[in-house]
Amino acid sequence: MTRVRARSLGAAILSIVGLVIFLSAAAAPPRIESPRAAAASTSEVALTLDPAQCKVHWTLDSTLHTVHGTFNLKSGSVHFDPSTGKAGGEIVVFATSGESGNDSRDKRMHKEILETAKYPEVVFHPTQVEGQVAVSGPSEVKLHGTFSIHGTDHDLIALVHAELAGDHWTGTGKFEVPYVTWGIKDPSNFFLKVKHVVNVELEMSGATKPAQTAP
Repeated sequence: MTRVRARSLGAAILSIVGLVIFLSAAAAPPRIESPRAAAASTSEVALTLDPAQCKVHWTLDSTLHTVHGTFNLKSGSVHFDPSTGKAGGEIVVFATSGESGNDSRDKRMHKEILETAKYPEVVFHPTQVEGQVAVSGPSEVKLHGTFSIHGTDHDLIALVHAELAGDHWTGTGKFEVPYVTWGIKDPSNFFLKVKHVVNVELEMSGATKPAQTAP
């Protein structure tokens, strides 16, 4: 008889506990995402680069004169979160498009220095924006990322001036390429000494649009 009563009491307690859990779950209101959290998930800004309106300019100093040249942009996009500065995207340049206005010099640049038949592209992958980008008007920031050239990756920081205006933006990016330190051949010879750093300026223009967030 004692065992029967104990079992009945235990069953009653379990029933009460189960009922309490059920009622608690039923009474809990549905979770609603705060406006701030919702805004954070769609706060990224995406900038696309129009190759027809962009150009890469470079200068290289030597003991005789300063060499000026250009490269053409293949494609480009940068997206970033203004609240954290975290960035992504890819900017691709045709290494094979490089020219300086001198055929023999350019031929040597492509064949012996950059080896563009083997490494036809130069790529920059942004990772972090340092500074605040204004929703409208000019901004001065530093863009950190990985610069891939001649088959190797290097950390790089570009000084960027950008101006956003509605669905369009323009800007410039400036940085230095210490090509000899990065393992690229020094073009200097007995008569001509060339500086081991190339100054690069990227002239940019394109569209501004919200980035697509993952579902």
